[in-house]
Amino acid sequence: MAVPINLRSVTKSYSRGGETLRVLDELDLDMDGGTFYALMGPSGSGKTTLLNLVGGLDHCDSGHVAVGADNLNDMTSSELAEWRSANVGFVFQGFNLLPVLSARENVELPLLLAPLSKSQRREQAERALELVGLKDRMKHKPRELSGGQEQRVAIARAIATDPQVLLADEPTGDLDRETADAVLQILQRLNRELDKTILMVTHDPQAAGYADKTIHLDKGKLGRIEENTNITGAN
Repeated sequence: MAVPINLRSVTKSYSRGGETLRVLDELDLDMDGGTFYALMGPSGSGKTTLLNLVGGLDHCDSGHVAVGADNLNDMTSSELAEWRSANVGFVFQGFNLLPVLSARENVELPLLLAPLSKSQRREQAERALELVGLKDRMKHKPRELSGGQEQRVAIARAIATDPQVLLADEPTGDLDRETADAVLQILQRLNRELDKTILMVTHDPQAAGYADKTIHLDKGKLGRIEENTNITGAN
């Protein structure tokens, strides 16, 4: 079931060089479940901080962050870790694949925390690789793959546990246009066919065009939310 994401009066500050820097400032934001969102804004506007809060990688200073019925502020660090492993998949600009492992073994990594047998882990990893069109490359190591293929393996790893939410931080930042478009089409398909709620940080307006809606942040505050009426890659 697709889950919504809701933030209420969220404030987050960091200390740097003796100064306190407020990155998110009383932010209110509602995101519908099963929707693909692009998150845009200038550097320092709070995009990655917002992603980290939604993914349970950090706590806000005040306010609350809810993903579906789960209020993340009520969880301890260990509870958040358990929640993340079951509910959130992360895709980063750097692929973060282990070079000594095959594609399938990389995808299996998050499944090691799940109560699954070795054959079940292999089956789920292969299914995830099939979803991103790389089942025929499952025995290849990262150095034997192109950049686009590595990112597709990273996406397969993110969805291997069948999370409700996918969080992507500049997932196409290191890719050429053609390869980036192929990766974005996969994210779009995961949203439409598997009903994943996706929040993607990007500086690229063309990448944002694959999303259903674009959220604009500016100095830690919500600027506007735009409906993308001419969605790239749409059938």
